[in-house]
Amino acid sequence: MTPYLLTSAAAQKSAEVTDWAARIGWVVGLLLFIALVYWLMRQGWKWRGTLQNGLPALPTSPDDLGEALLTASGRYHGSTTAGQWLDRIVAQGLGTRSRVELTLTEQGLDVVRPGASDFFVPVDALRGARLDKGIAGKVLPEGGLLIVTWTHGGTEIDSGFRSDRAADHPSWVEAINRLSPHHSTSTTEHTETEGAR
Repeated sequence: MTPYLLTSAAAQKSAEVTDWAARIGWVVGLLLFIALVYWLMRQGWKWRGTLQNGLPALPTSPDDLGEALLTASGRYHGSTTAGQWLDRIVAQGLGTRSRVELTLTEQGLDVVRPGASDFFVPVDALRGARLDKGIAGKVLPEGGLLIVTWTHGGTEIDSGFRSDRAADHPSWVEAINRLSPHHSTSTTEHTETEGAR
């Protein structure tokens, strides 16, 4: 083998080692970037929670919930300031997405969330319900979300749910609006909000 070929083969082996070092550097850099983005997201979440720390503790269900008018299993997709579908509320655990068991009675809406905080919306706090397609950064097909509007601590809140049987959503809207003495005003306001989007 000629000296030129030996030199060429040695250079090729050296180039391969250099390529591995560059790849490892890129992977480490990418991992550091992902860690930074995750850290910034966590800081943003904490900052939002600090801004919303005036929201009082969520009400819990009464000992006697009464007879169930409707029940459903599905997913809780988050809560926002009413009419502001991207203004996520994270205080009091409302920002945690989870599975959910919903029970509607004459006393209100019982929200049971495995692995997250349960809460209860008294009937007097209900402002109405509607079908929508997005909340807190989650977008589904038109009418894929059941949005329940309620008040707590002086804040009007939209909470988004998706039942495992989405075809049942209209019956939930009808039942909640029938229970709530405020649903006419709320529906008008949300219709205007939707038109402004």
